[in-house]
Amino acid sequence: MAESAVKRIGVLTSGGDAPGMNAAVRSVVRSALDRGIECIGIRRGWSGLINGDFYRMDSGSVSRIINRGGTILYTARSEEFRTAEGQAKAAGVCKLLGLDGIVAIGGDGTFRGAQELSKCGVSVVGIPGTIDNDIVCTEYTIGFDTAANTAVECIDKLRDTMQSHERCAVVEVMGRHAGYLALYVGVAVGATAVLVPERPYDFHSQVAEKIRHARLNGKTNFMIVVAEGAASAVDVGRQIQEELALDPRVTILGHIQRGGSPTAKDRVMATRMGYEAVQILAEGKTNRVICTKDDQIIDLDIDEGLAMKKTLNSEEFKVMTVMTGM
Repeated sequence: MAESAVKRIGVLTSGGDAPGMNAAVRSVVRSALDRGIECIGIRRGWSGLINGDFYRMDSGSVSRIINRGGTILYTARSEEFRTAEGQAKAAGVCKLLGLDGIVAIGGDGTFRGAQELSKCGVSVVGIPGTIDNDIVCTEYTIGFDTAANTAVECIDKLRDTMQSHERCAVVEVMGRHAGYLALYVGVAVGATAVLVPERPYDFHSQVAEKIRHARLNGKTNFMIVVAEGAASAVDVGRQIQEELALDPRVTILGHIQRGGSPTAKDRVMATRMGYEAVQILAEGKTNRVICTKDDQIIDLDIDEGLAMKKTLNSEEFKVMTVMTGM
């Protein structure tokens, strides 16, 4: 590979850790080295950039991380970086280290941080990594497939008990502001009802009537999937007990969805995105975000990308409507 005018770049992970982030880090490092570009790992996200928490990365340091969850670069939120002073300090560290660009892996907050850093004259490229799949400009984000499979596996195991004891289960999955994960998982497990933040919560129509309909059709066990931003699973369970005289079991999956060995899809997508991010920086582009569209890897201006609107998958929503009447 021909040498690039870019000689040294930094890579960091920020926000919530998503399975597959390590695969993206590995791809960035190896793609950079292949182009003769030195790669500096920045620990603890934007906080680490401000405080100079970094080290040189080589092929050996990332040789076995692709199958690990979490992130070897760690992740942390930084209130200081939200300020103009903190951003200027981070830009100063980039100049001190001689970084020609930064690859930032994370969610919406990570991209907005990259946006601000770009205004300070630093070349930045963002890679979407969040299990919520809520980055508006991309069809897929790293970590979503692993989190969905983890949730499906857990729910399948719960269903065994619910069927044996003829009970109702209420399972809360992640998704504070978006219901992509809940909807996808709900379709996969054949949920009785799915609650998502995009629709105002109404117990009577969205839960009670679905359970009654299922019972009249002969079912004796029920699975309710709740996105954490739609309603409290505990409150939903309490309402089911009070108004339907059932004895539900409530399970909050929590951070188990963020862990575990990433699926093949997450590893491959992360690798492709990492490769593209380095190529973009090597070409001298900045303020870009790596996206997927129709399974193709593309790049967009971050300002343009974050201004887009993203809605729930219309086809999945129609399927869910037919399956549950939601």
